[in-house]
Amino acid sequence: MTQSAHRWHFFRAGGFDQVRLDAGSDLLHLDQLDQKLWVALACPVDGLEFDRRTLELIDADHDGRIRAPDIIAVSKWAGSLVKEPSDLLRGEPALKLAAINEQLPEGAAIAASARQILRSLGKAEAAEISVEDVSDTGRIFSSTPFNGDGIIPADAASDEAVRKVIEEILAAGAEAAAVDRSGKPGVTAAQTEKFFAGLRALVAWHEREASESGVLPIGEATVEAAAAVRAVSAKVEDYFARCRLAAFDGRALDAMNRAGEDYAAVASRELSSADPAVAAFPLARVEPGRALPLNEGVNPAWASAIGALRARAVAPVLGDRDQLTEAEWRRLTGTFAAYEAWQAGVPAQGAQKVGVARAKEILAGPAEAAIKELLAKDAALAPEAAGIAAVEKLVRLHRDLYELLNNFVAFRDFYGRRRKAIFQAGTLYLDQRGCDLCVRVRDAAKHAAMAHLSRMYLAYCDLSHKSTGETAAIAAAFTAGDSDNLMVGRNGVFYDRLGRDWDATITKIVENPISVRQAFWAPYKRAIRWVEDQIAKRAAAADAAATDRLQSAATSLARAAETGPAATTPAAAPPPAAPLLPRKLDVGVIAAIAVAFAGASAALGAILQAFFGLGFWMPLGLLAVILAISGPSMLIAWLKLRQRNLGPLLDANGWAVNAKAKINLPFGRALTATASLPRGAVHDRADPYRERHRGRWWTTVIVALLLALAAAWYFGAIERVFPGLLPVSGFVARQRAAATQAAAGAATSTAPAG
Repeated sequence: MTQSAHRWHFFRAGGFDQVRLDAGSDLLHLDQLDQKLWVALACPVDGLEFDRRTLELIDADHDGRIRAPDIIAVSKWAGSLVKEPSDLLRGEPALKLAAINEQLPEGAAIAASARQILRSLGKAEAAEISVEDVSDTGRIFSSTPFNGDGIIPADAASDEAVRKVIEEILAAGAEAAAVDRSGKPGVTAAQTEKFFAGLRALVAWHEREASESGVLPIGEATVEAAAAVRAVSAKVEDYFARCRLAAFDGRALDAMNRAGEDYAAVASRELSSADPAVAAFPLARVEPGRALPLNEGVNPAWASAIGALRARAVAPVLGDRDQLTEAEWRRLTGTFAAYEAWQAGVPAQGAQKVGVARAKEILAGPAEAAIKELLAKDAALAPEAAGIAAVEKLVRLHRDLYELLNNFVAFRDFYGRRRKAIFQAGTLYLDQRGCDLCVRVRDAAKHAAMAHLSRMYLAYCDLSHKSTGETAAIAAAFTAGDSDNLMVGRNGVFYDRLGRDWDATITKIVENPISVRQAFWAPYKRAIRWVEDQIAKRAAAADAAATDRLQSAATSLARAAETGPAATTPAAAPPPAAPLLPRKLDVGVIAAIAVAFAGASAALGAILQAFFGLGFWMPLGLLAVILAISGPSMLIAWLKLRQRNLGPLLDANGWAVNAKAKINLPFGRALTATASLPRGAVHDRADPYRERHRGRWWTTVIVALLLALAAAWYFGAIERVFPGLLPVSGFVARQRAAATQAAAGAATSTAPAG
């Protein structure tokens, strides 16, 4: 890309440089800004806290996504149609008519359309036009049926006869009626052409019947007779085919009449003549060469239809009879073949609704020409209507464009914290925290597959609004505090951007470090939880064992009570149990215990010796122990917190974030507010329900005894009373070395000379 001649200004936030759009000229030169410096390159139309209609007007190819070329195009278009492009930076909801650049032909057309809109709304003297003025096209065009959209409602016709024809076109249409910009149903040129073509086809079709012989072989009764034949045609053909197959091979006769098992299958339930299972059986009993009975022996489910066939078709054509041979059936169907062919050519259903007589009446009248004239009059206003659409686009961009740029080209709204970004859905209050970084999601599992790379602690919540029945889902980022009390199933309250409150329930959690402070305490909390779990498991096992023993004893007593005393000689009493003798301790066990105790004592002594041997450096030794325990957890947390990135969270929603938008610790604390008392609040610290530690004195005594024992060991008192029990401390070792050296010196000085 060539070097831009425009002078850009940048600011740094989130660990990267972002462009400042502070002048109208910045908007006009966006095509010269290297797209590698854009924060985002694409975003979806759905799921944003932004006017959807504005996004639809920006989305030139209507694919549901906003891309950098769309942003560049609308910025240049809107910037050129206002006299001062800097007006677009104010985000005002109303556009002054005097601010439109009428020196351009398109600008002059937009200004004229804007004045036409205001006149339609009864605001002819207004000096500005707002988003509300252009949003309700029904109000704009309610005073006139002609608005250039190619749709004519019925009330557009002043003649009652023409109005009635338009209503008939709407009623005859198989597809949904078109809706005029005024909000009323109407007809288009294509619908009108199709309707009148159908009327001509209907009249021509009917005239064919009058001109051709044989179409109505029995006059007006042909219609009912042909319908009666059509109703049973498939079943009669099935009957004669079965008779021919039985004549071909006698072994097929039983099968053609259906097996007895088929009748048994329906015999167990309550039957009726309309039962589908009954109707599936043959029309009559199948026999080789047998004629079809028309009175007796007909399947009950078809008796009524066969009776209609006999009365309406057989009797008029063949004469009244009780049965019908296959040859007679062929003659009967051939009689109505010309009528059926004529019926197959009937025009579309819409024309049939009108009827032949009404079709002739409409075609003879002036309705067709009048409707075409109305459509032409409406089409003449198409340029003005297009201008009205351009007015809406310009007014909306005048209000919304700058906000979109500060959430697309740069994330100025997000990092500036003056207002929420367009991807922030609201605030979640849960666990004494308010989370501002909440994004809408559709599929939590699919979203989490990408969003976990953000290295943020995410809680996916299902939302429900009880009063409206609406449901939604969000992913909330917890960037301050700890995760000790966050778990699936916890409930909170979510406030959307409109201030509505929703019930929120955690359904999924993506765990990542929240703070270094939490990581410091994590090893100790895990150790405490492990100890608690072990104690709980052992207590549960002991409780279960005790319960089993009680149940066994109760069962034994119950059985003894049911058996009762013996009727005859009482059973011999069981021999007395042998007294439980104390188990003797094995010498090997005693030796093993002694060795273990000695090893533990030696290890403890070594630790104490090393610790107390530090002297004044003991605090640093204690700090080293703490760092050895908490250091790895803190290091891992620090590394992951440095990697917190907004990009994957938005990419999972269809964005194309073009930068590593970091969320460091200070910014994370700003995104998640923790509970704190208001400034100047009066705090009464006396808790009437605090835990009373009445036995705390013995804790003090134990700590004092431990300190005394440590001092006694350090200064050698334990060594003097219990020689060899614990290794001597460094202090005692130094004292002994000094004493030995002094004794050696004294011995040397008192020894006689050579």
